[in-house]
Amino acid sequence: MSEGEREHPRLILHNFLSPEECKELEFIHKSCSTVGYRPNVFSTTLSHLIATNSPHLIIPFVSIRERLKEKMEETFGCEYELFIEFTGLISWCRGASIGWHSDDNRQYLKQRDFAAVCYLNSYGKEFKGGLFRFQSGEPATIAPSAGDVIMYTADDRNIHSVDEVTDGERLTLALWFSRDSSHDEDSKLVSRLSQCTLSSHRFCLPLPASTNMYWFCPHQEANQNIGFEICVARLHLLDFELHSLQDKDHSLEASEQLMGPLQIAKGRELLTREFKNILHALQVVQFYHWKASELKTSNVENDTVEEVKAMTQPHLETINALKSVFLPDEGLVTTIFGHSCSNGDRKDSLDLTDISPAITSWEEYTCKLHKELVSSLPQWKTYQTIHKVD
Repeated sequence: MSEGEREHPRLILHNFLSPEECKELEFIHKSCSTVGYRPNVFSTTLSHLIATNSPHLIIPFVSIRERLKEKMEETFGCEYELFIEFTGLISWCRGASIGWHSDDNRQYLKQRDFAAVCYLNSYGKEFKGGLFRFQSGEPATIAPSAGDVIMYTADDRNIHSVDEVTDGERLTLALWFSRDSSHDEDSKLVSRLSQCTLSSHRFCLPLPASTNMYWFCPHQEANQNIGFEICVARLHLLDFELHSLQDKDHSLEASEQLMGPLQIAKGRELLTREFKNILHALQVVQFYHWKASELKTSNVENDTVEEVKAMTQPHLETINALKSVFLPDEGLVTTIFGHSCSNGDRKDSLDLTDISPAITSWEEYTCKLHKELVSSLPQWKTYQTIHKVD
């Protein structure tokens, strides 16, 4: 290790994650994220996946976490010493930034010894701004590129900042590592998973968390009525709208309608198939967005045409009533998420008449992950670690 590397211990790895791994984590984040810890930031933690009845979505993280930990220990000469302290998907949207800091700069963060930031999309392509800068040492500036990873010590030898994002959504997978076993994330996650009722025969559908976790309000606004519901906004970005099947129940609060059965619509058409709640609909649509090109060339039988109906005036009124509550300012959604993330060509290719194969494929994907989780959990409990089980 050179003198400069000793003064500022860090490592840049290109293409550490495959394009498919990046896309899968993007799917998870865009179908599960909540309001984040900083203005204009959204996050998805592993504990949140468990809490929202989606513990199977931890599986895609398992091998990535293992590889990162092994590389971290190898690079910084601390084999078998580290525990993963935190794992999370974090996206930075227009207006998000952070000034000079080290990752252990608060008393409650002193347990953090190392950090790894994995980029899931690319500067200049999916977002603008958001450059990562080190205050000292080389490289000084990093333009995020999908699949690349930065590893560095969490102390003041690697003070860094992130420029303001000016357009789009900057997606990352962030992990922190500690030598202190009392901050081991795995044991806490295994404990929570042990409390879940996991059937080996069927998977459970996702359940939304409390409404406030999905309500985005601009940082400068004291008025909580100004903002939007994240899940509704992400569907809207792909040109899908929601039709509540509980709109006749006047005893329900508007937010409760997202917790119950819903249908999705696009253009002037309505899919008559029901989704259990907003998260169920969002996961299916985001999966469709992720796998659209594969599904269009697959041989999966498509019987959706009979389920697509022209919308009536009452349908439109119900849809608009929901939008007035959860998406009062469509322009704000575009402002925050930016034009880059709208993926115009791809979202236009998502058609209600082609969604049946997506639903079937999503169910198969979910079932596969669920089975792997159920088979892995006994070993995870035994060793109190989340690891790949052969």
